[in-house]
Amino acid sequence: MEIEDLKMFVEVADAGGINSAARRLGLAKSVVSRRLLRLEQELGAELFARTTRGAILTEAGISFRDQAADICAKIDAVREEMSPNGDITGLLRIAGPASVGTLFAPALADFARRHPALQVHTRFSDQYVDLAAEGFDCAIRVGYMPDSSLIARKIGSLPMQLYASPGYIKENGAPEYPGDILKHSAITAGTNSWVFSDGDQNFTVHPQGRFKADNAYVLAEAAAADLGVVAMGEMIAGPYVEAGKLVPIMTRFRLPDVGIFVVRPPSQHIPRKVRLLIDLLVEKFATVSGDS
Repeated sequence: MEIEDLKMFVEVADAGGINSAARRLGLAKSVVSRRLLRLEQELGAELFARTTRGAILTEAGISFRDQAADICAKIDAVREEMSPNGDITGLLRIAGPASVGTLFAPALADFARRHPALQVHTRFSDQYVDLAAEGFDCAIRVGYMPDSSLIARKIGSLPMQLYASPGYIKENGAPEYPGDILKHSAITAGTNSWVFSDGDQNFTVHPQGRFKADNAYVLAEAAAADLGVVAMGEMIAGPYVEAGKLVPIMTRFRLPDVGIFVVRPPSQHIPRKVRLLIDLLVEKFATVSGDS
């Protein structure tokens, strides 16, 4: 029984069908089907019921899925222990936020360069990604982490600041205190609130405005186009400030930093490829963001 056939079976089971698994793996559907058939012949059991809509796990397939996943994880762990300093191989699937994806692109490219035997597949989307259901090894998340079954490792943070364009300030003035924000048009990512601090005092403001977006660079462009004030990460706003398109405002007051995390599905064994990725991202972002 080939370990790759077991991995293929788990992939198809988790993807919900052969077509989805083939797209994830970058393989032809015929290759996936052939390996599944070979595994079923060796086991003497039908693992999937083929329908016009795809493949559905049989009772035997449901029972075998967890056992197969456990076997694959243990074999991967043994391989890593036997070759802790060797090249990492296989496939690493990473999800990330499209809104700030360009912040991570250089680090991920560097990771692929450092590990030439590893396939690195990324998906950047601002829609929620179910890591386990969609077969991702880990994801980069930016924000305030909610309670979750996922295991999270903080790798850095993004300092936040309030900005506006010179044109907007000339036309409307700039807020000086948190309460002044209610007199201004705000550019936001949704129905979020802004919490400012000045020493031991906190001030919560519910900004109002007509322009909203789920992408940080769209927010920056809207602010540069004189549409209002915006709260965003200094790393994203930096190029706009250097170009004279945005200026920091209300600098006496601080906004809480936004965390950068790597999250992964819960498991006792952390794949070496994920550990090495986390190490690299900490190296890249902890210094930049000021985290230790």
